Amino acid sequence: MIDAASCSATRDVALYALGVGACAHDAVDADELKYVHHESGLRFIQVLPTFAALFSLGAVPLDKDIPGLRFDPRLLLHGQQYIELYRPLPSRATLKNKASVVGLHDKGKAAVLETEVRCFDEGSGELLCMNRITTYLRGAGGFSESSKPYSYSNYPPNQVSAIRIPKEQPFSVFEDQTQPSQALLYRLSGDYNPLHSDPTFAKVAGFSRPILHGLCTLGFAVRAIIKRICRGDSSMVKNILGRFLLHVYPGETLMTEMWIEGSRVIYQTKVKERNRAVLSGYMDLHRLASSL
Repeated sequence: MIDAASCSATRDVALYALGVGACAHDAVDADELKYVHHESGLRFIQVLPTFAALFSLGAVPLDKDIPGLRFDPRLLLHGQQYIELYRPLPSRATLKNKASVVGLHDKGKAAVLETEVRCFDEGSGELLCMNRITTYLRGAGGFSESSKPYSYSNYPPNQVSAIRIPKEQPFSVFEDQTQPSQALLYRLSGDYNPLHSDPTFAKVAGFSRPILHGLCTLGFAVRAIIKRICRGDSSMVKNILGRFLLHVYPGETLMTEMWIEGSRVIYQTKVKERNRAVLSGYMDLHRLASSL
């Protein structure tokens, strides 16, 4: 399936950065102001690597049937997001996405769907980034007698293996409080799922109030790693894996713990108020900051 998507508005880049907490506590933070302002104009601002996750919105066609698979969109859970960057994202471009179903696993009471989205610069044809999304479809299993999952490849390496959180003290911990309106701001980047804004819908889904988007939490965590490990240099990021473990309520405090293993940063994000892990994963870097 091939479709075209325009990301020509640099305003969207700045809005996304604000949505994942950039400059929320310090409007002139030197590490983060560059994502929302440049003295020569918005077209010169830098782009957070997790902005690439927005290109995967709509990759799972919730409003259409997938041949041979039936599921209730209300029972969908976003399980995992992998992002691979082939070069720093431009602040202004016209993009073309190629989305494919690359994995399908029958878990009996649920199905696991893997979708891959490759994003190209429409003008040059250059491949900019790739997303792979793992989605849990509750109630959609039992369609196959085979226990062997379908997956056209094992790429990226170690994506489906368990993430081992080191037992030793983290190299760095970054604490950042989300705002009560965080989900309302983040949704302006394109994810209008009512679970994140409608109190009645959230209660039907089993939550006391609307929850924060998982990709927003991922944006907070990656921003923390760039600040602490990359010393503000987002071009060091090669790829990102995030596994969503638990919901976050807007207004809660996120604590991102980081461990360095070679050129890989293992991380875990917890909600301080509940002392619960909500996100874990890794980030591979092209290099380590010389000051570490």
